[in-house]
Amino acid sequence: MKNINFLKEFPGPEALSSNASGEGYKFVSNSHIHTPYSFSAFDSIESIFIKAKKEGLDVLGINDFYVTDGYGPFHDGSVNSNIFPLFNIEFIGLMKDAQRDGVRINDPNNPGRIYFCGKGLDFPFHLSKTNLGLLEDAKQETQVQLQAMVGKLNTLIKKTGSSFVLDFEDIKSRYTKGLVRERHLARALRIAAEENFPSEIRRIAFIESLYDGKRSNFNFAEPAGLENEIRSNLLKAGGGAFVEENERSFLPVEKIIGIILDAGGIPCYPVLLDDPSGKLTEFENDWDDLYEALKALGVGCIELIPGRNSIKVLIDFVRFFHKKNFGITFGTEHNTPEMLPLTVTARGNTPPGEELEQICRRGVSVIAGHQYLRAQTGTGFTDENGNPRTEMINEFEKTGGSVIEYFLSSCRK
Repeated sequence: MKNINFLKEFPGPEALSSNASGEGYKFVSNSHIHTPYSFSAFDSIESIFIKAKKEGLDVLGINDFYVTDGYGPFHDGSVNSNIFPLFNIEFIGLMKDAQRDGVRINDPNNPGRIYFCGKGLDFPFHLSKTNLGLLEDAKQETQVQLQAMVGKLNTLIKKTGSSFVLDFEDIKSRYTKGLVRERHLARALRIAAEENFPSEIRRIAFIESLYDGKRSNFNFAEPAGLENEIRSNLLKAGGGAFVEENERSFLPVEKIIGIILDAGGIPCYPVLLDDPSGKLTEFENDWDDLYEALKALGVGCIELIPGRNSIKVLIDFVRFFHKKNFGITFGTEHNTPEMLPLTVTARGNTPPGEELEQICRRGVSVIAGHQYLRAQTGTGFTDENGNPRTEMINEFEKTGGSVIEYFLSSCRK
């Protein structure tokens, strides 16, 4: 693995611009996928790029929780696969005022809880000692919570009369790249049942006994669905192995933004938008208020996972923030066991359409331009005060489009 950013070897901005077609270079992107370095439907970085190539993707963004350990393999996989990489990260934070007031942000079940992304971080990754300490402490608190969950799962297993136990370090070694998440516990429990009960009937009986007699709607021929069910029934609030997170595992959003800026990235709010019943959270329901709240935080970039949104609401929302000069990107996450397409669609596999695709290309180009200029000059889309240069978004779009065009045309000759 080379720990050298290929963008440093690109031509300078003027030469790059003079060689570009200048016709609004078109490409297919997915700027938000999780890898095995947090939790992913994919079992390796290599398998991500194999699927991306088959689906004709040109740009792909790594977006793991709390960690950038996958940046090196992702960088090399991108170069080897001729797919332009975006270096991103995701956090789970807390807005205490919203929590106090019962305001849901982009977590539909937990008031005050906020998912927050950093886009276009520097590669290789770097942080000041202070911010690295904050990041490591928050990450460690999540592992303490999950260790306690394993203890509770073992108590439930013992009550069934079973002799096996789950071991946190074994789970970490067998199923992760170093960071344990809830979904790893669900997977470990499913596989432990397979290993300890030879018959399908015994396995399901065991799982249902952990559910306190509640019937399972899945079987071991549907591992993704069963793992989701285990997580929902046992590891979430109200479940027998649920452990409430320590508040120290949730950094204030201002601290998260500080970490992102220190790492050379663009603060980006991932939008939940409408659920299947058409409802939005309190924080996102009024788009003018949402715009003002994000502007106050110094955020000029948003991201959507269109697969969970209706196409009508998605179009209206994207148009609204596009007019506000926000950078807007789309992704698929892939942080559940199900293997879904990497190609971005709205709910019901509805294509987003050319208008939204063009807006997304703009947002992706801004991030690509930011990464390139950070590598070349040390400055990017955020100014010295951490505010987005939204007045220059067209220039960053043009630069980033030239960067992506140069990369793809050079690599695919």
